[in-house]
Amino acid sequence: MTDDTDGAVATAVEAAERGGALALDSFRSDLHVETKADGPMDAVTAVDRAVQRRVFELLSDAYPDDVFVGEEEEARKRVPDEGDAWVVDPIDGTVNYAAGNRVWMTSVARCRDGDPVAAANYAPAIDDLYVAGEEQTYRNGEAVSVSETTDTAAFTVNPVFGVSPRHKRSLRAVIETVLDRFGDLRRFGCAQAALSGVATGELEAAVSTVELNDWDTAAGVHLVRRAGGRVTDIHGDRWTPGSAGLIASNDAAHGVLVDAFDQTP
Repeated sequence: MTDDTDGAVATAVEAAERGGALALDSFRSDLHVETKADGPMDAVTAVDRAVQRRVFELLSDAYPDDVFVGEEEEARKRVPDEGDAWVVDPIDGTVNYAAGNRVWMTSVARCRDGDPVAAANYAPAIDDLYVAGEEQTYRNGEAVSVSETTDTAAFTVNPVFGVSPRHKRSLRAVIETVLDRFGDLRRFGCAQAALSGVATGELEAAVSTVELNDWDTAAGVHLVRRAGGRVTDIHGDRWTPGSAGLIASNDAAHGVLVDAFDQTP
C-alpha cells in the first residue's frame, strides 16, 4: 500500500466525472428500467451497469492492485477490513434518475483498512462536484463546512433507508422521531446527496437505523468528516463500513441524535 491521497482524489474525481457524464447522456431518455429484489422501487437500468464498467476500467488502470466494490453485476459487495479498496455507486438515486428527477449522483471513494480516505460525489444533472481528501471538503472548488445550527428544534434531518419492507418499517419510526424531537425532515431519495448536504450545511443530519450498503455511504461519510462533521453508528461509535446504522451530523448535538435514534426500532 502507498500513501497517495492526492493521486487518489484526482482519480476519484476523474472517475466520478466520466461516469456521471456517461449517465447524463441517457438522462431523461427512453430507458428500460428493471426491478431488483425489493420490488418496483428497487430499480436498475443498463446505464447503471455501463457507468460502473467505465468507472471500474478507469480505476483498475490507475490502481490495478486495489479491490473494487460496487452495486451492480459481479462486483465485490463489501469493503475489506484491510488494504486499499474503491467503492463505486454508478447512479445513486436510480429511481430519481429514471423518473427524470435531477437528484442523483455518481459516487467514488477510496478506502484504506476500511476507512474512507478520498471521495468524489458528482451530480451531473446540476453539475455539482463534491470532493474530499485529507483535510477539507469542497463543492465546485470552494471549501465548505457543516451547519453551525445548535438548536435541535431547527435541525433538518434526512432519513436514509432502502425500499424493503423492513426498511420501510424502520423509516416510519424514524420519521416520527424526527417530527417529535427535531425541526423538519427531507427525503432526497439519494443517500450520497443527503450526506453531501450535511457536509455543505444544507442539512444538520442524515440518519439511518439499518445497515446501509458501502456504496451508499463511504464517499459521503468522508465528505462529512472533512467538512467538520461527525459520523457514527446508531450507538454513537465511530462509523465504519458494515456498521449498524448511521448518524452523520454537524456535531453540534450529535449525542442528542444518538439518544433519539438508538432506541428507535
